[in-house]
Amino acid sequence: MPDTAQVGITLPPETNADASFANRAHIYIEMHQTQESRTMSATAPITQDVHTIPRKLPEGPVNLVGLTRDKMREVLIAHGTPEKQAKMRVGQIWQWIYLWGVRDFEAMTNLSKAFRAQLAEQFVIQLPEVVTRQVSKDGTRKYLVRIAGGHEVEVVYIPEEDRGTLCVSSQVGCTLTCSFCHTGTQKLVRNLTAAEIIGQVMVARDDLGEWPEIGARNNEKRLLSNIVLMGMGEPLYNFENVRDAMKIAMDPEGIQLSRRRITLSTSGVVPEIARTAQEIGCQLAISFHATTDEVRDKLVPINKRWNIAELLEVLKAYPKVSNSERITFEYVMLHGVNDSDDDARRLVELIKGIPAKINLIPFNEWPGAPYKRSSNNRIRAFSEIVYQAGYASPIRKPRGEDIMAACGQLKSATERARKSRKQIEAETGLT
Repeated sequence: MPDTAQVGITLPPETNADASFANRAHIYIEMHQTQESRTMSATAPITQDVHTIPRKLPEGPVNLVGLTRDKMREVLIAHGTPEKQAKMRVGQIWQWIYLWGVRDFEAMTNLSKAFRAQLAEQFVIQLPEVVTRQVSKDGTRKYLVRIAGGHEVEVVYIPEEDRGTLCVSSQVGCTLTCSFCHTGTQKLVRNLTAAEIIGQVMVARDDLGEWPEIGARNNEKRLLSNIVLMGMGEPLYNFENVRDAMKIAMDPEGIQLSRRRITLSTSGVVPEIARTAQEIGCQLAISFHATTDEVRDKLVPINKRWNIAELLEVLKAYPKVSNSERITFEYVMLHGVNDSDDDARRLVELIKGIPAKINLIPFNEWPGAPYKRSSNNRIRAFSEIVYQAGYASPIRKPRGEDIMAACGQLKSATERARKSRKQIEAETGLT
């Protein structure tokens, strides 16, 4: 039988049994134990130190999607494949699934008929189910996909002239309650498995018709050329599943994406940042959004655990940072909150010594949002100060706003119970 999957549904030991399960769910980061002596506000809406409850995979055939090469080898051997053949069989199956996009074992013609029949009996190739597909007037596509347990997450494909970027989710809901982000108003339900994460890439390739013909060479001009882990959830609170999914995406005998074409965005889970460089090796983006702890505590509450100084300290030591691999600082522009000239000057002073670029994001409003977008003139003035200090400061063009697919607008349809503007303002200290 396969190992249980660490899906990361966790319960605080003090939780009332009658409380909503979704509202009780949290992700455990073992490295938080080293932080126990740090004093924290009792109302800080961030992840607690809690125990992880493993979530067993469903009974029945094993899904091969999302297994690393080593894990696939293990399950093949456990289901009767001779150990001496297992590595070769993994290589063959891997190419059928991830290079050619084949979902039917019978179509794997370089395997014997008997082995194909054995695979069909013991395994499945299963992806998330696409529930809805919306296309924006600017060409952006938003998919609502259903995963195990009937939960739903949103995935966004953004076409551009020289690239096509898929914005992938890592959790159902989010632990972090960032006050400017629509996903942050949805409580965490659970982590996605590696299969559910790489499955988002695969269903997008299905929709784009991007699997090559069997035996043909891969098309160098890709419709889906980049992945950003900037959808629903905090990727570093689901590290192992995100890592395994991205390793599959980067595998040279499968989807074949370069590590430089994958960007992981974190709100600042400090203990896992160096590990991202060591075990994934992708590009790094930081949801920064403020230049003082007072403001960032409200916008990005994880700042109450790891403040700006602690975050910047680990970024200065980030193993892969260089002038050719800069860290991206994401900065959402909120009218009257974080968009002053003084904020811009503090920002460039804070990041001094870090090879970086600043990605300025006009706030994308959503129902009940307690903020307004900074004016175009204010954003341009902010950008100019950053640019004159020697940092690239592109202003992100909002995409997919008409289908609620823009940055900060994602929220699964089954969890769209709206909080009122007053509720959100009260929770974030804006009233």
